[in-house]
Amino acid sequence: MDVMPLLLLVAGSTAIAAAARRTPVPAPLLLVAAGLAVSYLPGVPEYTLDPHIVLPLVLPPLLYTAATESSYLGLRAQLRPVALLSVGYVLFATFAVGWVLYLLVPDLPLTAALVFGAVVAPPDAVAATAVARRVGLPSRITTILQGESLLNDATAITAFRVALAAAVGEGATWAGGVGEFLVAAVGGTAVGLVLMAPLHWLRTHVREALPQNTLSLLIPFVAYAAAEQVHASGVIAVVVVALYLGHRAWEVDFATRLQEEAVWKMVAFILESAVFALIGLQLPVVLRGLGAHEGAASARYALAVFVAVVVVRFLWVFPATWLPPVLSARVREREGRPGWKGPFVIAWAGMRGVVSLAIAFSIPVTGDGEDFPHRNLLLFLTFTTVIGTLVVQGLTLPPLIRVLKLPGRDTRAETLAEANAQAQASRAAEQRLDELLSDERNALPAPLADRLRTVLERRRNAVWERLGQVNPVTGESVDDTYRRLSRQVISEEREVFVGLRDARHIDDEMLRTLLRRLDLEEAAAYRETT
Repeated sequence: MDVMPLLLLVAGSTAIAAAARRTPVPAPLLLVAAGLAVSYLPGVPEYTLDPHIVLPLVLPPLLYTAATESSYLGLRAQLRPVALLSVGYVLFATFAVGWVLYLLVPDLPLTAALVFGAVVAPPDAVAATAVARRVGLPSRITTILQGESLLNDATAITAFRVALAAAVGEGATWAGGVGEFLVAAVGGTAVGLVLMAPLHWLRTHVREALPQNTLSLLIPFVAYAAAEQVHASGVIAVVVVALYLGHRAWEVDFATRLQEEAVWKMVAFILESAVFALIGLQLPVVLRGLGAHEGAASARYALAVFVAVVVVRFLWVFPATWLPPVLSARVREREGRPGWKGPFVIAWAGMRGVVSLAIAFSIPVTGDGEDFPHRNLLLFLTFTTVIGTLVVQGLTLPPLIRVLKLPGRDTRAETLAEANAQAQASRAAEQRLDELLSDERNALPAPLADRLRTVLERRRNAVWERLGQVNPVTGESVDDTYRRLSRQVISEEREVFVGLRDARHIDDEMLRTLLRRLDLEEAAAYRETT
């Protein structure tokens, strides 16, 4: 097996994604563009997207990462719009886009057109999350988009299987399709519910960080494989498990949480980068297979399908947003009457991604050539739809949000809430500390006891200081200045330790112990800002 193409893909996509952080262009768009450009360079190996790798090996960890970082309570609060998008919209888009293609392409069976509709129906989880983070969408819209992208793949994959069975003459019926969908949804949820408690028990009872993180890396694959083994939805199983574990993550050992966060950030960064680069690299594969479908007709089909995909989402999102308050007094009292800006952004944020391409490549073909009606054309249209939505919608979404002047996250209100929460926690901790120090078994010298109290006081005051005045010279808050000075003095200590090692006064093992202690102190002094 030649691993060099895989290494080149990972290394190249990682470098481009890192460079994208220094540009105003979202990383997914830059990666797709780079993949398109690189695909025709001489000597570049051919990267054929294999659905048997993407669906069971790439999709589960990406879904797991997105779900653990999502809010279970937030998703529960937005359950209705999330369900309407992840189930209702996907089924509506399957039929609507499929019907449009059926009318466009001569001799294309309706069942084959519905197969294509299911392929391009689900917006991409990675693209939605990446864009939401980059443009700073309001929290409610971000929650809805993330929730939709977590669950819509399950609906699309099930709809694809039903339409495919009908297209290849396996006797699929509407009743059978509904039954398969229910089995996939209920079965995937059941598998997730069965697995989540034992997996959480393991996470809280395996104390060593390294075995714990190994378990963490296996969880999404175990959940996906277990569900697929009983013909249920692996996507739903992964999401259910991840939401539960993310909601209960505070019960896991702190060392595990710190290491796990770093591990999953690295995994997600590598996979996301490789996935978007892989999309662009599919161009030669898709065009070579187009064959008899080359020409102006296929370009017209691609444009028509892109327009249909965009318009169909608007046709669903606005009624799904406006009708519930009209039909339900309870919804109207709780949510009020929605405006048009939020639904417009949700409708426009419908980028497709690698899942659509992976499903499209799983349309059957025999060794004798094309086995499915117009299979090569469907692959081409999937590719152009994915590229079109990523480029057109991905590039225009940030300026659209600025033009609409959507209110972003209220950072001052969030900081105030954080400060109040920290104040309550600090008061409880100080009371507990006084109780502990009053016990003779916990006697400490006065300087050490004062240090414990100082740490609590500083932690409480640090958040309030972010709301206060800034240094007129540096523009820093008091807390920012403290962090900067702390980092500088820790850096000075680190240099001394290295010098002592180089002079052979301490060995490398002792150096690693001392540096780890400084690393933990520096981590405690600096909150996450990215």
